Amino acid sequence: MPKKLVIKVTAGADSPERCSQAFTVAAVAVASGVEVSLWLTGESAWFALPGRAAEFELPHAAPLPDLVEAVRAGGLITLCSQCAARRDISEKDVLEGVRIAGAQVFVQEIMADGVQALVY
Repeated sequence: MPKKLVIKVTAGADSPERCSQAFTVAAVAVASGVEVSLWLTGESAWFALPGRAAEFELPHAAPLPDLVEAVRAGGLITLCSQCAARRDISEKDVLEGVRIAGAQVFVQEIMADGVQALVY
């Protein structure tokens, strides 16, 4: 099993099933003891803000706020720096523990030994 799972989610409310799948896989991996790094890009960037996950609904899916909290509790959540800038989101705006970083950090994470990367 890989030592670390890096998940990039590019979808938000614009593609709810794909979005939910990414957060579900991340939360299940954390619960399974896998080291998880979840990257929020594109429309998923909004879920770095307090209260935004509560606005997301998808029938027969785990509540997004619960999935976000599970990942925050045992993994790392990163908001894409360009995505944040395009949405006027700064470090003072995001949930506690969410970092803002760019492509260089993403590439470093996914190129390390023992890493599996998934993109949703």
